Amino acid sequence: MGFDYKVLENPEIFQENRLPAHSSHVLFKSRKEYELGSSAYRYSLDGVWRFAYAKNLSMTIAGFEKTDYDCKCWDYIKVPAHIQMEGHDLPRYNNVHYPWDGREDLLPGDIPKEYNPVGSYVKYFSLPEDFVKSGESFHISFQGVESAFALWLNGKYIGYSEDSFTASEFDITDSLIEGENKLAVQVYHWSSGSWTEDQDFFRFSGIFRSVYIYAVPRINVEDISVRTTFDGDDFSKAKFEAGLIASGKGRITVTLRRGTDKVFSENVALDAEKGFNLHFENVVDSPELWSAESPKLYELDIELFDEDDNSIGYICQSVGFRKFEMKNSRMLINGRRIVFRGVNRHEFSSVTGRAISNADIEKDIITMKQNNINAIRTSHYPNSEYLYELCDRYGIYMIAENNMETHGTWAPYFMKKRDKSFIVPDDKEQWKASLIDRMNSTYQRDKNHPAIVIWSLGNESFGGRVIYEMSEFIRGLDDTRLVHYEGVFNDRRYNDSSDMESRMYAKVSEIQEYIDGDCEKPFISCEYSHAMGNSCGGLYKYTELADKENSAYQGGFIWDYIDQSIFKKDRYGKWFQAYGGDFGERPTDYNFSGNGIAYGSDRSPSPKMQEVKYCYQSIDIIFDKESFTVWNKNLFTATDRYSFVAELLRDGRKIAEKTLADICVGPEEKKSFALPFSLPSDAAGEYVVTILVRLKENELWADAGYEISFGQTILGVVEESQKAPGKDIDSLRMVVGNNNIGVYGEEFDVLFSEQEGGPVSYRYAGKELIADIPKPNFWRAPVDNDSGNDMVGKMGQWKLASMYQKSLSMEAKKEVDHISVTYRYLLKTVPQADCMVEYKVYSDGEIKVEMSYDPVEGLSDMPEFGMLFRFDADYDIVEWYGNGPEETYADRKKGAKLGVYRNKVVDNMAGYLVPQECGNKTEVRYLKVVDRKNRGILFTGNGINASALPYTPHELENAKHPYELPEIHYTVVRVSLAQLGVGGDDSWGAPVLDEFHIDISRKLVFSFAFRGIV
Repeated sequence: MGFDYKVLENPEIFQENRLPAHSSHVLFKSRKEYELGSSAYRYSLDGVWRFAYAKNLSMTIAGFEKTDYDCKCWDYIKVPAHIQMEGHDLPRYNNVHYPWDGREDLLPGDIPKEYNPVGSYVKYFSLPEDFVKSGESFHISFQGVESAFALWLNGKYIGYSEDSFTASEFDITDSLIEGENKLAVQVYHWSSGSWTEDQDFFRFSGIFRSVYIYAVPRINVEDISVRTTFDGDDFSKAKFEAGLIASGKGRITVTLRRGTDKVFSENVALDAEKGFNLHFENVVDSPELWSAESPKLYELDIELFDEDDNSIGYICQSVGFRKFEMKNSRMLINGRRIVFRGVNRHEFSSVTGRAISNADIEKDIITMKQNNINAIRTSHYPNSEYLYELCDRYGIYMIAENNMETHGTWAPYFMKKRDKSFIVPDDKEQWKASLIDRMNSTYQRDKNHPAIVIWSLGNESFGGRVIYEMSEFIRGLDDTRLVHYEGVFNDRRYNDSSDMESRMYAKVSEIQEYIDGDCEKPFISCEYSHAMGNSCGGLYKYTELADKENSAYQGGFIWDYIDQSIFKKDRYGKWFQAYGGDFGERPTDYNFSGNGIAYGSDRSPSPKMQEVKYCYQSIDIIFDKESFTVWNKNLFTATDRYSFVAELLRDGRKIAEKTLADICVGPEEKKSFALPFSLPSDAAGEYVVTILVRLKENELWADAGYEISFGQTILGVVEESQKAPGKDIDSLRMVVGNNNIGVYGEEFDVLFSEQEGGPVSYRYAGKELIADIPKPNFWRAPVDNDSGNDMVGKMGQWKLASMYQKSLSMEAKKEVDHISVTYRYLLKTVPQADCMVEYKVYSDGEIKVEMSYDPVEGLSDMPEFGMLFRFDADYDIVEWYGNGPEETYADRKKGAKLGVYRNKVVDNMAGYLVPQECGNKTEVRYLKVVDRKNRGILFTGNGINASALPYTPHELENAKHPYELPEIHYTVVRVSLAQLGVGGDDSWGAPVLDEFHIDISRKLVFSFAFRGIV
């Protein structure tokens, strides 16, 4: 039989000649080979292939698969890799709408004809003699190909497969020849199956995961199924079961081990031409349980012996004893109510797209563990097999999601642009077999991973009978896990498709309303806290909701883990992080691909991770006047596993440290302890106590001493025993000119301009500090959430007020201990408003500033209330005493510690894909910007906001990419009474919560001071 291209647009044909899906075990020749990590039964075809690109099917090279067609003159391409990341075609980022929307008029199942890239691959190879001798038959495995492909070997048609994200395997025994073989593969960007792959991601194609041939020896294990169960709530005994599908003549030994200890072993003779079901079971006493807190793993050793009793094969399968269940409408892990502190994770690299390396995967897992993330939802498709192995080993709970999303078929229905017939799959039988097949492939590959506690049917595909039948299908295969599907929220006809209530971007109030009712199911947020750009404000409100005793809300999964951005060069040859539209593709959803709490460029944590780590910590420190309480939210781990260290800070700097003994609090318990420090009386300053919780011993993901959680409180303030001497007004001299007023002290002078409407000069120790007139500021560069909720439209006149204010008057007078200069500014708002700024100049060079605003009825909120200064860029070092070390905002500062921090001004530019507001510091006592000689200017205040960046808000707002920002000429310091929170419930309309707005219904008064320093 040959390949018929018509199958590409037939939803009912999604594979031809593909082998049945099976577990992802690996057969090695020996235990030693397993430990080395390379199987002699596998022959990798990864590497360099020959390649030809075509814009559509009609432009492909006919007959390229034939043996007499020489493809050795073709271009080269790397495998695994995406076609679009190897210099052919364009990466295309789309969220909801399909990439062909508006280009070709298609109905579900149709495929684009004019533009549907095809990659023709050819690999010439010769199998080593030892490899050929090791097998009775030979199979080829494609671990991931987007989105459909056909293959030929030595001119013979082998088969066809869709489903981009699980393995497709074929028997090639009869088509192999001695010597050089020609493998031809044709990859189609879009097939009918693409209608069910409308995920929010870059649209790639190609062979993006590994390809290998594996030899099937004369005795073989084709599939392994592991099952661990418990009798009721008794975890003292477990039933272990292992099912093997085996073939051949010989014997098999099956041994379960915990470390070097043998739990049980069994030997079975085998005499089967084809697959034969073997079943092993044993009762295990006092099993060590697997959980994310303590991921205890057993090993199932399977050894194969041929008829001559020679050992010819070894398989090692990890086994975790754990029980996941629903009981009294709560999800339990090993009998305890679980809380998911999770993230959604796209598989993505800025260099290679979804062809991600094992090193990058492991870096993600380590970063997650270091930041208290305990769960992953594999949005929205099966990820690389290696991820699941790491989650078993490191301890991460998983919602394993099937490859299904049809968002672009039902969103138009909701918008009344299409009728219900456009929705896929709904109740349509022609889509059922393919989706059941995908669910089966997901299950069979990953069924043995203890980390998986929930199967997810897919994402954002409406509802209907087909999805319900998918849920029943997976329940029929596996009763040890639960089934998730969020889409029932949009279509309640088959509510039992999901075992839990799962919603996206529900507000805290909406979740509270649900759990206050007669909730029959527990609630999880499968997507929440949309982390686009500067976001994740108010995250703590969700985690606090989950922490309530026996709450039906059992946590959620932040959207998402890593920015989907791609390295690209600008027109001047400099690398930058590109997002949707940067490759010229249309339609696109632009920077909506940038939602990560980790940067795409190097997978490092973004500033948002600081808040995630705190809100997700499992040991809370709660302070009272004379004590602190340790709340151990771990389910199975007592706090004696950790060390507790107390630090005493004076004015932000550590002056004492104590290791705290006997801090032993059991799982899910609270216990109080006396404060380790009392307020000193012998030295003035602000005193802060920090309790740090650190690892006692090395873990896979961090060394001993790594901090996993903390708590902090202000112990008190000790005032100076004697008042500082008053400031001498007699040493001040004021010169009143026609347009300017000069104030002169011994080491400084300042010049106030009536014409320019502010101080035009401030010289300290002979050095001019001011590069531009300080101005009242009411604006910030909009964050992505601001753009989504139309803050710009609602508050935009405050940008005008910041840029085009007009000075109406200047008044100067000499007071008892200072000289005062006051400006009144007319603000370009409707209705009209004004504000006052008073500068009080003292003899030591300090200038105290008071900015005031009287409420005007009818005006909208303002994003910020403060002042903006510009200094020469030589002042490029910033030090502050306040919250840090990362940026903080009114609704995102729980994870910060009060202290003294120092960095470069440019370091405060967060790497968000689109330049926007960043770098703010809250609770600031002082901030200074200095040059390399430590000379500059000092700002002081009482818990103010402050930032030091290389750009003004307006420069940031004008740039869509960092490379569009101007060369650095200034250091821009903004100090403010308050700034609007960043928000984060979602990025397309959710407002910042009311308590994090600036209340302009009352008089606003902001006071701070600045002075030169040498």
